[in-house]
Amino acid sequence: MRVVIAEDSAILREGLVQLLELRDVQVAAAVCDAESLLTAVDTHRPDAAVIDIRLPPGYRDEGLRAAVTLRQRHPGTGVLIFSQYVETAYADRLFGSGAGFAGVGYLLKERVMDIGEFVDALHRVAHGGTALDPDVVGRLFGAVRRSSALDALTPREREVLALMAQGRTNHSIAAALTVTARSVEKHIANLLTKLDLPPSDTGHRRVLAVLRYLEAAGRP
Repeated sequence: MRVVIAEDSAILREGLVQLLELRDVQVAAAVCDAESLLTAVDTHRPDAAVIDIRLPPGYRDEGLRAAVTLRQRHPGTGVLIFSQYVETAYADRLFGSGAGFAGVGYLLKERVMDIGEFVDALHRVAHGGTALDPDVVGRLFGAVRRSSALDALTPREREVLALMAQGRTNHSIAAALTVTARSVEKHIANLLTKLDLPPSDTGHRRVLAVLRYLEAAGRP
């Protein structure tokens, strides 16, 4: 797997490079600003990009805006936001289906306690999956409108979908909700039907379901 890193802190940037390369992840470029990020992705075409939100020159949302641009330019490149902050302003554009079905993730720096879990999340994103911190999911899902396609979901189905958005497996979801894996499978089958995502040879239905939810979360 080849990645590009955009992080303004030199210590954290170099630390990520060393930690990832020790785990057989090739870092094609490690940059400190949004413009250099876009250039690096254009040049190296990595499998995924790890991006901080606040980058030079303004240290506001340059990284997040660059991530949106990146998904438009390179929809096959996974995007993993890695930040101290939860920013919902661009949720509809970052997670919306209009940007394609490439992987997307959003992790909070202070909550990543295991580099192995971070690398696993990066692999999921690079292969078209999702990896979202529970706090991020809570903030995004808290904005879901009363009127949406998600109204048909039961509270339990919403819980299952929220855990799916974190990139959890069926067994992990079952453990979190203290139910059987079979029950989780039934809830997932029901919510996929309610979201009008029938079995298909194209697309990943779990990812599409999560994108539907996040797209709704990003609307005013």
